[in-house]
Amino acid sequence: MRKRNSFEYGEGKYYFTIKSHPSNITIHRKQREMAEAAFRQYKMEGKDIEWLGKWNGKTFVECSQPSVN
Repeated sequence: MRKRNSFEYGEGKYYFTIKSHPSNITIHRKQREMAEAAFRQYKMEGKDIEWLGKWNGKTFVECSQPSVN
């Protein structure tokens, strides 16, 4: 059986997920620049990571994945 999220998404925050076994880790940041910096850092470390975007209360917006240089 799948475990449910034990949190609610915060409106106006940026989210990304680190896919790991046995469960995924969802991380958020208040500012896009900070979220992108953290995303790039995890990506450079070789983590399997997915950008979710900015939560507007119903769906994720600004879903374009940041470039990793």
